[in-house]
Amino acid sequence: MAEGSKKDKIIELVKELNVMELAELVKALEEEFGVSAAAPVAAVAGPAAGEAAKEEEEQTEFDVILTNAGAKKIQVIKVVRQITKLGLKESKALVDEAPKPVAEGVSKDEAQSIKEKIEAEGGSVEIK
Repeated sequence: MAEGSKKDKIIELVKELNVMELAELVKALEEEFGVSAAAPVAAVAGPAAGEAAKEEEEQTEFDVILTNAGAKKIQVIKVVRQITKLGLKESKALVDEAPKPVAEGVSKDEAQSIKEKIEAEGGSVEIK
């Protein structure tokens, strides 16, 4: 018997099954071969989810957002001024208008360093 004819016969037999019989067949095939009928669907969805995760892993530039100046506003203004190289008036305005970006497009290490400096003075920071 040729390969094509075996496949054709199986397809013809499957066409004759009702929904319940087809569901039982799928379950039996899953058990027999240790596979899941849902795997092809997951494989189709997998690359899209994998690409999103890949983009997150490859993020090389981060934004540091001051979310709250905290109780020691003057110390936070000093740190922001040091980081941004802005004048006193501009630094104060940035802190007063939080949430505002303090640094944009910086490396992960630099973003973490800025966060630590601001948090050491009582401010709150978010890295995106």
